[in-house]
Amino acid sequence: MREALQRLGSFTVVGAVAFIVDISVYNILASGFGIGPITSKVVSVTLATGVSWLGSHYVTFRQFAGRPKREEALLFGLTNLVGLGIAAACLVVSHYLLGFTSPLANNISANVVGVLLGNVFRYVAYRFFVFRPVLQEAAEPSFAA
Repeated sequence: MREALQRLGSFTVVGAVAFIVDISVYNILASGFGIGPITSKVVSVTLATGVSWLGSHYVTFRQFAGRPKREEALLFGLTNLVGLGIAAACLVVSHYLLGFTSPLANNISANVVGVLLGNVFRYVAYRFFVFRPVLQEAAEPSFAA
């Protein structure tokens, strides 16, 4: 239980750093450069994903070395695409369907609701799919007849 709580705490810290990257880049692009909200979100999440993978691989889930790094990074990226889809869907619904187009509304829908829902999905996917422990049978040869 203690290990799981430490992992959740580490996930939260790594996520907070990635979130700061995400929200900062999003607002710089959307406000400072006049780039649309969806494109800004895609770019900001892409950069935050790199930060998140580094923290997840080397800090949060470091004891789980069940996959080669390339495979792990690919699965991590695919998981984050789904997370991006969740955040983007929240933004699309708020901005285009409900007509809440202010910068505050865009931030709430993408960076509060979207990130929260996306992070729940990410944690479960990282823990049970992307970063999985080495199976004991696969790690040690069996000499039983």
